[in-house]
Amino acid sequence: MIRVILPAHLRTLARVEYEVTFDIAGEVTLRVILDAIEARYPMLRGTIRDRVTRKRRPLVRFFACEQDLSNDSLDAPLPDAVKAGTEPLLIVGAMAGG
Repeated sequence: MIRVILPAHLRTLARVEYEVTFDIAGEVTLRVILDAIEARYPMLRGTIRDRVTRKRRPLVRFFACEQDLSNDSLDAPLPDAVKAGTEPLLIVGAMAGG
């Protein structure tokens, strides 16, 4: 079971609690998880990645196992701890400004 922690504003939009879970068969990648999130919570389409290009939004970051995965390929396998469900995938809204 894959565990995903969404930022507070997306949890509010999707009307979910702190963590969401997904059963994913096959290779576990960011693309697969993002597809699963958008399928279950269609109101989140376009909030994490662009609707047309499907690229990560500039102020959204992905973390797992104390690693920043934001610039990794969406098709790169995620760490084993995420696949096993012992560590969550964190989707974080980055802060900007001065």
